[in-house]
Amino acid sequence: MTGLIDTHCHLDRLTDVDAALNLAREHGLSGVVTIGTRFSEAEKQIGLLQYDRPDLRVWCAIGTHPDHVLEEPEITVSDIVERCSVPGIVAIGESGLDYFHGAEEVRPAQAASFRTHIAAARETGLPLVIHTRQADDDTIAILEDETRKGAFPFLIHCFASGPKLARAAVAMGGYVSFSGLFTFPKCGEIREAARGVPDDRILVETDSPFLAPVPKRGKPNTPAYVSYTAEHVARERGVSLEELTKITTDNARRLFRRMTP
Repeated sequence: MTGLIDTHCHLDRLTDVDAALNLAREHGLSGVVTIGTRFSEAEKQIGLLQYDRPDLRVWCAIGTHPDHVLEEPEITVSDIVERCSVPGIVAIGESGLDYFHGAEEVRPAQAASFRTHIAAARETGLPLVIHTRQADDDTIAILEDETRKGAFPFLIHCFASGPKLARAAVAMGGYVSFSGLFTFPKCGEIREAARGVPDDRILVETDSPFLAPVPKRGKPNTPAYVSYTAEHVARERGVSLEELTKITTDNARRLFRRMTP
């Protein structure tokens, strides 16, 4: 498996999954991970595994996005662990903290849900896909506190901050994934952070259908466009696209340990 892997997309939000995956093949992708935003809709993510093919693998993650924690307040660690028995599930999430959308009174529920997902990641050994927006300090504090209880694999997806958060994540054994935001002219802080992420901790993604990269900015995003983000990341890091592809694909397979050839 040498093609790029889109480590974070939302196939359930695309208007034509077949067309999107065919385009991904044309762009040389070897796999995609479709991410859940509501644990109650885990079956929807699992159902997308039907698109898995030898020439383009499809895996999924299940969990509750911080924007939806009040809709699913009773989810337990056992609930998540039990559902993760499906082989095509390679991660837990996305979960985390969102202070851009989340009013202050929602933040304790977000933190509690975040810790529940962390505990499930620790128990299963599956990586936790972390969403964090305008909540760097609290995200770092929770990760540090939970890491003291026992290590667990994780990545910060759609990285949207500066070097401090990236350094903290890497120091705790985490990975950092870059989306189309990396290509936006005003996102210099994100590019600065990326320059400091070690080769063995960097990933790329689309977060499609959101955040289409330059030169597709303003259009609906699709997994194929991870190739454009990868080109920008490779240029910023002074390596070829081929080398960046190998680095990020190897990292994805190491982090998402259930990925099979």
